[in-house]
Amino acid sequence: MLTDEIAECLKQLRFNSNIAEMSEKIQAQDNQEYLLALLKSEILRRESSKKDKLLKNAGFYTIKSFEDFNFSEVTLPEAVTKEYLKNLEFLESKTNLVMYGNVGTGKTFLSIALGVIACKYGIEVKFFRTSALVNKLAEAKRNNTLSILMKQINKAEILILDEWGYVPLDRMGAQLLFEVVSECYERKPLIINTNIEFSRWVNVFYDEQMTGAIIDRLLHHCHLLLFPGPSHRMRESSLK
Repeated sequence: MLTDEIAECLKQLRFNSNIAEMSEKIQAQDNQEYLLALLKSEILRRESSKKDKLLKNAGFYTIKSFEDFNFSEVTLPEAVTKEYLKNLEFLESKTNLVMYGNVGTGKTFLSIALGVIACKYGIEVKFFRTSALVNKLAEAKRNNTLSILMKQINKAEILILDEWGYVPLDRMGAQLLFEVVSECYERKPLIINTNIEFSRWVNVFYDEQMTGAIIDRLLHHCHLLLFPGPSHRMRESSLK
């Protein structure tokens, strides 16, 4: 069968076998139109596959939609609008986003929603709970694989660190996290979700000097988004 022969040629050329299936479905007026339609079909398939892979590898523990987010409960700085966020304009300027507010006010929701948009644009994103990232970094350092892990993290164009400051860090943990922040500085945006005001970060990181160095790099190019409302989870709970 021609389909089998096409499939064998695709294998030798290291093309996806789906092209053989698509070749039977395409209608065209001439050979060039047929070839163009086939190639465009394969491009669309690859783009879709890449987006699915980016979403899978980002590390989101759930998927959130930007359109489902309620902006009425967020205080945005003057330079930031809903469209600014949706269009990922902070990515082009490499501007960090610090989302500050009480637990359960939507910081994680919005950060994941932005990450999902980025993945759909073909942009690589990494999402970590901050304590989990520090644990991974510390384990990699003990196993002499820290450089490998840092390369994986640095491949991402947007890095999202959730639950920032929830767990105090020791000296090594603070140094490792500082290294990540330094690697991102003026190269890519960080999205930080925290319920700890800046004046209390010294209680999370090992010392004042380390805290000051981290804050200095994060805030140099940064927008602060405020989430002043009560916890959505508590408000929606059946407990009275």
